[in-house]
Amino acid sequence: MQVILENDKLRVAVNYFGAELASMVKKATGEEYIWNADEKFWKRSAPVLFPFVGSLKNKEYRYDGKCYSMGQHGFARDMEFALVSQTMDEAWFSLTADEETYQKYPFTFTLEIGYKLTDSDLQVTWRVVNEDDKTMYFSIGGHPAFMCPVAGKGEQTDYYIAFDTSKDLTYSKLSENGLVYKKDNVLATNGGMMKIDAHLFDEDALVVEGGQAHRVSLCDGDQKPYLTVKFDAPLFGLWSPAKKNAPFVCIEPWYGRCDAEDFTGTLQEREYGQHLEPQETFEVSYTIEVANA
Repeated sequence: MQVILENDKLRVAVNYFGAELASMVKKATGEEYIWNADEKFWKRSAPVLFPFVGSLKNKEYRYDGKCYSMGQHGFARDMEFALVSQTMDEAWFSLTADEETYQKYPFTFTLEIGYKLTDSDLQVTWRVVNEDDKTMYFSIGGHPAFMCPVAGKGEQTDYYIAFDTSKDLTYSKLSENGLVYKKDNVLATNGGMMKIDAHLFDEDALVVEGGQAHRVSLCDGDQKPYLTVKFDAPLFGLWSPAKKNAPFVCIEPWYGRCDAEDFTGTLQEREYGQHLEPQETFEVSYTIEVANA
């Protein structure tokens, strides 16, 4: 099942399953900006990553003297959400802890995800509420996949990625286990506008830490942005399936990160992890902006 949102410029579809953004169409041209989840390349479109972002060391974590198993990116992306409210241009979804989640993640929580259209922007909001009587530790992030090339125009290597900084970026690489193993690699942005290389994603995602950029755009062959992701997150990922020439690029705002290969700590000690005291709320958002909608 899906919820449809629209205004005079954009039409958006969001799945109940995973509260996942499934489509974002510019009404004036019919151009689709979200990957269609074709399993040939990747079976998802824009999953929400909760209560973990990325992979855990040995696919497990330690908390309060116990060891818990957890797959990549947590469980929210594979669960059915409830629709809380809907108007023409806004919808909110909710996921609450139950016996199944408690076996994997020993916290009582509510996760709310909101989508709101304003002009040519879609704002995505994550609201995490700690319903427990103890401190809750978590991460959350987005994984939206954007068409590149868009509307079948050209090859991906004709396109550019632009950043809101003229400085080169440093990034971390991921191992075969999906863990950070090599930091401080340099991504040359040529003053903030980087052409996409055919081998850019050969070693999986590029993890850009430390708040180095907060605005990332996909640009056409004329270096004109056609889609921009704006966020305040402390880190983000850039990804497309390794060596598959997939027709999309993911721009992923994260409040959390996978473990490092040498990590030996507890849940409370994970890098970039978030925490909430009992009954507190964590709320953040990011925006997808379509140019000339």
